Amino acid sequence: MTTKVVYEDDEVAEMFEDVLLADGFEAALIGMGTQFNRAVAIYDWDQCVDILVHRDQMSEEEAVEFMDFNVTGAWAGNNTPIFLRAYVKNVERIQ
Repeated sequence: MTTKVVYEDDEVAEMFEDVLLADGFEAALIGMGTQFNRAVAIYDWDQCVDILVHRDQMSEEEAVEFMDFNVTGAWAGNNTPIFLRAYVKNVERIQ
C-alpha cells in the first residue's frame, strides 16, 4: 500500500519529502517533526496498539510486545519515525 500525505503547502511538502512512513498505521499519524535537520513522521503509540488489536486481532499484551520489538525497536535509518507515548500528565513551573 502506498500512502500519500497531503501537506498545507509546497514548502512544507518539500521539507518532509524524505519522511519514512509506517505502513498500516496511517490512522495513528499525528504529525511531522524535525530532529537534527531530519524530517520524521510522528505516530501515537497507543493508537498503533489499538490498530493492532482491532485490525490484526491481537490481544493488548501481544500488540504491546509487537510494538516494542517490531516497530519501536526497529531502526530504518535517520528518518525512522517517532512513536509518541504521552507519559507526561502535567508540567509545573517551579520558581
